[in-house]
Amino acid sequence: MKRIFNWLFILPALISFQMMGQETVLSKEEAVKAALDYNYGIKISSNRVEIAENNQSIWNSGYLPSLTGLAGASYDINDRNTEIQGEETIDQNNVENELYRGSLNVDYLLFDGLGRYYNFKSLKEEYHLSRLEARETVENTILQLMSVYFEIARLYENIDVLAESMQISRDRVVRAKYQYEYGQVNNLAVLNARVDVNNDSINLLQARQQLNNTKRDLNVLLDREMENLSYMVDTTVTFLPMLQIENLIAQASENNVRILQSESSITISEYDIKVSKSGYLPSVGLTGSYGWNQNIGGPTAFFPGSTTSTTGLSAGVNLTWNIFDGGRTRIQTQNSKINNETQRLLKEQVELEVRRDIANALGTYENKLYIFHVQEENVITNLDNFNRTQEQYKLGQVSSIEFRQAQINLLNARTSLNLAKYDAKLAELEVLRLTGQLLNVEY
Repeated sequence: MKRIFNWLFILPALISFQMMGQETVLSKEEAVKAALDYNYGIKISSNRVEIAENNQSIWNSGYLPSLTGLAGASYDINDRNTEIQGEETIDQNNVENELYRGSLNVDYLLFDGLGRYYNFKSLKEEYHLSRLEARETVENTILQLMSVYFEIARLYENIDVLAESMQISRDRVVRAKYQYEYGQVNNLAVLNARVDVNNDSINLLQARQQLNNTKRDLNVLLDREMENLSYMVDTTVTFLPMLQIENLIAQASENNVRILQSESSITISEYDIKVSKSGYLPSVGLTGSYGWNQNIGGPTAFFPGSTTSTTGLSAGVNLTWNIFDGGRTRIQTQNSKINNETQRLLKEQVELEVRRDIANALGTYENKLYIFHVQEENVITNLDNFNRTQEQYKLGQVSSIEFRQAQINLLNARTSLNLAKYDAKLAELEVLRLTGQLLNVEY
């Protein structure tokens, strides 16, 4: 039992000493940069943006002509019988015929009722929409990243608080031993002090385990080596002035990513209407061809074999007007108009939801910021109470139970302050995300 106690007594100090000597600091800026470079969700969204960028290029627009090369050859061998009235039948065996051909054909759609024009503009707007969707992924990932990052910071500060509390308990064990040796207290005071040290040691070990687990969560977000735990984080937290936050909220309708996505979807639906209407207009196309043919024919009953070669250039204009297509164009146009109206309704819904979310997030942020300031005062009060109780304990004016309670109160106040600080910061980041400014501020 004594060996177990000594192990619990010494282990946290050894771990703390090793970590202090080995760990480097991973700053918030470095974590964000690593997420932008290596996070799987962001990589996937970047690939989707790249696909949309390819789709909106001139190579996918339909504005370029098509050039087709054709080539072919044929060979046949025949037996031929020619009967001439009053004369002998002419038999020809193994008569060979060869045909070689090649051509270059150019097709260009000169006018298609402006469908190609608006489809091209729609592809460009879809690229813009894909960038907004990628931005939304980045914002959500950064918010998730900072949540894990600040949890690591909170656990680091809690570990410091727990380590200080355990040191206080260790000093109390030493004091209790001296008091017992001089007959001032009984052995029960020593045992109680040792139990408190054991409890503090267990709490410290559990906090370290939770810290390592949370570090692994951060490593997954940053695509780092899973067992790379030898780093610390920045525990500094600053808050934006409320006036600046109010100004950002006033501009939320211009910067919120969901509202911008809705506007982009409306633009695409408007182009879809115009693309559908292009079916009412004719299309004009240009064609051109340059060809070469060679025909090597076998002899006939009246002519010897011959070789004929031809080359030629041709060009033409095609006009196509689908005067009636069974109503398909009419239905497509009607459906496109309905979809446009749907997108406008969705935008109104999104704007309403965003205003609600901002109001809720701002209220949550103000409450958590108030709780943080209250917890700061609470720590000052509990620290003063603990110092007074500690002095009285040394003078023998309060019991070890009262001293332990003051110690626990201070411990709880300090850990609650850590929690309130990072909760308030995350609430602020949520407000910034909703106003579309999360990527434009320092964390």
